[in-house]
Amino acid sequence: MIIKLIWDIKGADAEQTAKHHEIHLKEFAERENMNSQIGIEVQNEMHTIVFMTVDKSVVYQVRDALKPHRAEIVEE
Repeated sequence: MIIKLIWDIKGADAEQTAKHHEIHLKEFAERENMNSQIGIEVQNEMHTIVFMTVDKSVVYQVRDALKPHRAEIVEE
């Protein structure tokens, strides 16, 4: 099962803040040797999300370390 962990970034600088957060998620994934997709999605000018897709087997490890705001099932 693939889970999409999501961080909601809001405010006038949401997209820039999300891009910065994306860098740190990539560093974490590399350090932990995780196979994950990481990116950003602009919802509107005041809301951008940063996401990381991970296998269900590591979702609790990532959740506890990085405190995502929410999660969605991508693939069962």
